[in-house]
Amino acid sequence: MAPQASVLAVDLGGTKVAAALVGPHGDLLGEVYRAPTGPAASRAELISALDGVVRRALAGGGMAVTAVGIGSAGPVTLAAGTISPKNLPRLAGFAVREHVERLVPGARVTLRLDGTCIALAEHWMGATRGYANSMSMVVSTGVGGGLILHDALIAGGTGNAGHVGQMQIRSRKLGSARGASTLEAIASGPSAVAWARRRGWAGSTGEDLAVDCRAGNRVAQDAVRRSATAVGEAIASVSMLLDLEIVAIGGGFVLVADDYLDLVRAAIADSILFDYAQVTVVPSALNGRGPLIGAGGLVHRGDLLDATRARPREEGLDVGRRMPRPALLSPV
Repeated sequence: MAPQASVLAVDLGGTKVAAALVGPHGDLLGEVYRAPTGPAASRAELISALDGVVRRALAGGGMAVTAVGIGSAGPVTLAAGTISPKNLPRLAGFAVREHVERLVPGARVTLRLDGTCIALAEHWMGATRGYANSMSMVVSTGVGGGLILHDALIAGGTGNAGHVGQMQIRSRKLGSARGASTLEAIASGPSAVAWARRRGWAGSTGEDLAVDCRAGNRVAQDAVRRSATAVGEAIASVSMLLDLEIVAIGGGFVLVADDYLDLVRAAIADSILFDYAQVTVVPSALNGRGPLIGAGGLVHRGDLLDATRARPREEGLDVGRRMPRPALLSPV
């Protein structure tokens, strides 16, 4: 397909939804329209916020749009075109692709995980450009990521490949809470703040943590170090598995300390077992524009989309082997 003159890009996340027109060279055309989201919002309020930014972007662009790229917080289900964002529980099962098709009649709508879009954007025109095997991450109110392998954007069978924030990076007892030992539960901004407060720190936000960290507060510094170490350990694991060349990291919480990325690099160096996994860590080059640029790139750079054909999974069956899944054994 020849590149479109402009594509409507939508970024649907846990704190905001944004929309803008994206040109064929990754440039944002005109204004970016935003509206707040959040876990407290009702389903109707979240859908209204989405509708509002889409309509404003279309009206403000003054040109016909025949394609839409959507990057959404996950999980997503590409085959059905639905989303169930972890941090927007009231939007579970929302048929976002069909909904946007109604908002923009005649437009072809492509959906991917928001981390996947960030990886595409960094590979297309950001910090990982020129590298065949990379991961791009955001450390903010959540932790997300996406993968490029052999110069192809990896979505996986359901569309959720690259969900690095949900990796288990601490030991947990079988049957205990699944979310407590994930990278996101340890490294995100709210998680770091909560950890520090449990240890007597008096602040309440990531901004407070940044101020006290720079002022030498030991608990604040330990909270930041704990976050960066967890990110480094996760990167080390993914790099050992996939032989990555480079990882780009963005997101507001990365700015909490001047040496945050250095702490990440130190944790990687301490965790790597074999020399082949000497991955380079760099800051994002897109200054927060990555999710929208990547959503537009789903159309403009469709050549990067992987060959995976998302398909529905049958209940209780493994897609590849069509064998019944075994039940978990109780610990002896």
